[in-house]
Amino acid sequence: MQVPLSDVQVLQDPTDAETLVGGDKEETFAHMKEWKRQYMRGISHTPSQAGVYYEALKGSSHSLAKGSRNFRPGSMRRVRRRAVFKNGDCNVVQKHLQRRRVRFLQDMYTTMVDWQWRWTLLAFALSFILSWLFFALIWWLIIYTHGDLEEPHLPENQEESGWAPCVSAIDGFTSCFLFSIETQHTIGYGVRTTSPECPEAIFMMCFQSIYGVMSSAFMAGIVFAKMTRAKQRAQTLLFSKHAVICQRDGTLSLMFRVGDMRKSHIIGAGVRAQLIRTKSTKEGEVMTQYFTELEIGTDDSGSDLFFIWPMVIEHKIDENSPLYNLNATDMLQDKFEIVVILEGTVESTGQSTQARSSYINTEILWGHRFDPVVLYNKDLQAYEIDYARFNETTQVDTPLCSARELNEIYKIQEGFRTPASPSTQSRCSCSSGYQTPGRQSRLRWQLSVPL
Repeated sequence: MQVPLSDVQVLQDPTDAETLVGGDKEETFAHMKEWKRQYMRGISHTPSQAGVYYEALKGSSHSLAKGSRNFRPGSMRRVRRRAVFKNGDCNVVQKHLQRRRVRFLQDMYTTMVDWQWRWTLLAFALSFILSWLFFALIWWLIIYTHGDLEEPHLPENQEESGWAPCVSAIDGFTSCFLFSIETQHTIGYGVRTTSPECPEAIFMMCFQSIYGVMSSAFMAGIVFAKMTRAKQRAQTLLFSKHAVICQRDGTLSLMFRVGDMRKSHIIGAGVRAQLIRTKSTKEGEVMTQYFTELEIGTDDSGSDLFFIWPMVIEHKIDENSPLYNLNATDMLQDKFEIVVILEGTVESTGQSTQARSSYINTEILWGHRFDPVVLYNKDLQAYEIDYARFNETTQVDTPLCSARELNEIYKIQEGFRTPASPSTQSRCSCSSGYQTPGRQSRLRWQLSVPL
């Protein structure tokens, strides 16, 4: 898509206004002020290019919204509210939880699995180091109370004095620490060994051996669970950067694309979509986070996917859709979020996985459709997927009115009802803009009307 020249001029330095436009300087500044105002509102100066006004407001790679900082120094980009980030993380913070630490400690295994890796590895190391020190202290107390640390009873004097120690080759806390490591991990170098002289030493050796097996199994299980949990598999499941709205078989449809980077497929893959927006009840209650399930599917297979290549998921905007009354202008002004969820079973591990993403109103391209990414390669004799085009879209002629107004126009054309009022025809003249040259001019007029 070519960038309109007038939009480019808006971003130039006002001191060069005479060279850009020419004529009176005051009139030039007035023109530039008007261009700036319209540009910030996202209005295109090229009516013949459908969808340009929407691209400019969205700030895509082809628009000039990124350059708005040139004439607004120090401005900051506004971040829209969303419940689910693009990477699938939920934007939820909890507070004022009663007995939070106690409840989390009661489910210690899940708590440690949910930890970040640095805390899990720190706990892994401390669990061994602290246990070695603790049992080394126990061994030192046993040997000290038995008298093995007295001068005549040290290892180098035991042969002369005939002393029988609890553990051979122990002369201090350092040797007790080494013996603790050997016992807990059953290393057995063959130098330090227990003797029948101390029953408490025999009991402690058995207890530490059992503890060493249990602690190793517990920590290894936590590390394995973190490495194989479903969240990691979701990193290779892709969602398109934008959703699009265009016509399919004469009906407006909301579409987004999903893909899988791995050769091991997702078994029993299913996809869901939910709309989050504000709703007011008849009693006056305002529900700021109201969820509405969207009916979605791909081709004629419903929401269950044979997920071997990227697929475009479609939601038909019909009478049962919550988007039925929204036109292109409402899509820009309304505040809502569409959360999409892909679930299935990992073929290689048999574990369930879930990938999430979301689209807010400014991430929906009106008048676009996705480019194909699956082509048959005759040389390889296989279907080839070009992920470089995964997020690519193409502009298509699409009515700017809502699906409800579009259906009314179709019914009027088919003679099922009386002609609509002039106001309705003015708002929906774009719906049949490709029928005759006169209606094509009305489509171009609709694109140039300020939103």
